[in-house]
Amino acid sequence: MMKNPSKTLISFIMAAMLLALACIAAGCAGNPKVPASSDNPASQIGHAAPEDSAYGVFLSYDGELSELSAYDCIVIDAQYHTADEIADFKAGGHTVYSYINIGSLEDFRDYYADYADLALGNYEHWDEEVWVDVSAPKWQDFILEQLAPSLASKGIDGFFVDNCDVYYNYPTPEILEGASKIMKGLKCTGLKVIINGGDAFMTAYTSSGGAWSDVITGINQETVFSKINWDSDTFSAADADDREYFSKYIEKYAALVADIYLLEYTTDEKLKAAIRDYCHEHGFYYYISDSLELGI
Repeated sequence: MMKNPSKTLISFIMAAMLLALACIAAGCAGNPKVPASSDNPASQIGHAAPEDSAYGVFLSYDGELSELSAYDCIVIDAQYHTADEIADFKAGGHTVYSYINIGSLEDFRDYYADYADLALGNYEHWDEEVWVDVSAPKWQDFILEQLAPSLASKGIDGFFVDNCDVYYNYPTPEILEGASKIMKGLKCTGLKVIINGGDAFMTAYTSSGGAWSDVITGINQETVFSKINWDSDTFSAADADDREYFSKYIEKYAALVADIYLLEYTTDEKLKAAIRDYCHEHGFYYYISDSLELGI
């Protein structure tokens, strides 16, 4: 579906070494806490009155990043973009997060066959994906020693972490511990870490004594106001109970000074207006898409 640009061995090794040194310096071998730096432009995102063009999520986009220049902050899959592309885009004052999938395995990835034996079960609604055993050291090492460094070497500002909801589907102590180790490792890089959803994981992690700032700097929550009707391939307004639940979740962490982002799916103008009003009121960033493909 997308092209995979070549990576040099030198840039990968340098990125891995820099990430390792950052973890050592921050004391991340145990319980990593890496505060956001006031010198890091990425740490300034959030808690301001957002504009429509402030945030965009383009996970299936593999074209020229210059086409996204209307957006201050974007989420892309950096596996399909070069370091030079990202550097040129950031030179214009933009912030770039890269998608990283820690809780499931997609069959179009070039590493799929190496980890297919770790599959836990099918991923509902996504035929090309299976849940993966995050408690397996083999998977943890891959994420923290190969995939994350390769993405960091592209010069991204942070990680957009998907599928911590593996814990929601497989709520065992082993899965919680494995996801926690991976999230701490990503946070330990010194880059920003946005968790996509992850309410069950965050509740379990903090209830067991972990500090939220050990594992994330922000939350992206999908479908607070909107709803995906999988059977009919349509969108509608979220159920009242779901909206209340997810609003409380993100507002709780906003009060703790986490960055908050909403990703909504709708073409309804009234619903779009409600999303904008809510985010403007709370200082949250948002992106409203008319497609699950998240292209352009």
